[in-house]
Amino acid sequence: MEFDLKKIWLKYGRAGGDSAQELALLAADLLFPRRCPVCGDVVLPKGRLICPGCVKKLSFVTPPVCMKCGKEIDSGLLEYCPDCARRPKSFEYGMALLNYNKTAAASMAAVKYRNKREYLDFYSCAATVRFGERIRAAGIQRIVPVPVHPSRFRKRGFNQAGELADRLSKELKIPAAGLLLRVKRTDPQKGLGAGGRLKNLEQAFRALPEAGSFERVLLVDDIYTTGSTAEACTRALLNAGVKKVYFFAVCIGHGR
Repeated sequence: MEFDLKKIWLKYGRAGGDSAQELALLAADLLFPRRCPVCGDVVLPKGRLICPGCVKKLSFVTPPVCMKCGKEIDSGLLEYCPDCARRPKSFEYGMALLNYNKTAAASMAAVKYRNKREYLDFYSCAATVRFGERIRAAGIQRIVPVPVHPSRFRKRGFNQAGELADRLSKELKIPAAGLLLRVKRTDPQKGLGAGGRLKNLEQAFRALPEAGSFERVLLVDDIYTTGSTAEACTRALLNAGVKKVYFFAVCIGHGR
């Protein structure tokens, strides 16, 4: 774990890459100071994407993990978490950066409900450090965000999964594409079990016809809990002709 944190911090604890880019980002930071995705304060020193102390407050997912959804499990002798063992998933496998605890929940809520989209800069960069090689090795052709219903998009003004997909696209040099539509506004998922959530999401998503032009896609979302949304989206993509769907979420719930 120390190695992962050190690698993420050295590469993306500060913004920029070449000197010209760093200077441009530093200049922008003077006009619009960057806020930390954990504490919400202005990040110091300038040019960083997260406070030095705050990166250590995040609970990064560490092995052993479920070979299907990517959440932490208690024993390396197990292949799957209890949920994936009970309910087979249609996607190839999932990856997640953080355990969904109070710190992560507050950060994700700030993104969605307080328009703190800049917080996704650090998370997408950290995800690239952690999973970039694995994603490229999978032969991903498109990064596909989980869509929100048009009414929610109008109210919020953006889709956090779409913002994440755009940032990952820039980091990974893989095009992002909105290949899914949310055609049904579902009841709130809170309080429903995995079976109830999946039933609630039946027929909620439709893949565009052009989705079938791609064999391997990476589905992305901010939070993975029971996996019902990922499963419903995966089924829509597979039905449209996609051969393999992989999944990434910033946060994943129900860790060990």
